[in-house]
Amino acid sequence: MKNRLQNFKLTIEYDGSRYHGWQRQRDARTIQGEIEAGLKTMTGKAVTLIGSGRTDAGVHACGQVANFHSVTTLKPEVFQKGLNSLLPDDIVIRHCVGVPQEFHARYDAKSKTYHYKILNRPLPAAIGRQYAWWIRQKLDLQNMRSALAHLLGSHDFKAFEGSGSPRADTTRYVIRADLVEKKRGILIFQIEANGFLRFMVRNIVGTLVSVGRGKLTSDDFGRILDSKDRSQAGATAPALGLFLMEVRY
Repeated sequence: MKNRLQNFKLTIEYDGSRYHGWQRQRDARTIQGEIEAGLKTMTGKAVTLIGSGRTDAGVHACGQVANFHSVTTLKPEVFQKGLNSLLPDDIVIRHCVGVPQEFHARYDAKSKTYHYKILNRPLPAAIGRQYAWWIRQKLDLQNMRSALAHLLGSHDFKAFEGSGSPRADTTRYVIRADLVEKKRGILIFQIEANGFLRFMVRNIVGTLVSVGRGKLTSDDFGRILDSKDRSQAGATAPALGLFLMEVRY
């Protein structure tokens, strides 16, 4: 079979604890860098991996999506098997499929869903402690859920944008935002939107926790959103509790 240019779509799961985020860096280990190294081993050529978006240092993913082009005869299942044999154990290619040449993991994405995990109980966890933000004080879930209503729809999220990372357009559309209570003190904040600013989810969670602690009211949360002023919002929640769950196309 003759080599031909193909476009491959990857769905990737990773534990971000040991990495400096998604984006390739010269002097640091990253998810993109590890996968591109595997692709170079398999194809013998440098391959550029296009992610649906960046995740920051310490952030995890269950459903990150990326694509790459390669002139090859290799089939998707060969790339999946080969990459999984080359990658560290904390990065797994869950799916690999061929897609049309014009598919672009970033520009074609319609929405993304993030989960943030909080452990809200008096004692910390020994097992799984690296995947949740432990908060000893009992949080007021009713007030937190009331605050979440302010997020729905189209808003300027500049108040929740990471400082030092300004974008010309900071308006995003939030499709859903909820707080799910699980057993043993586990809380899962879930949010789906058509896009996210840098640190947006972690800054929302940090401010939401201030509502749960009684430092802010639900109305305060809404006023902070409307203010477009990052200095009024709460602290940035730790990276360890954040997961990119799904990218929709």
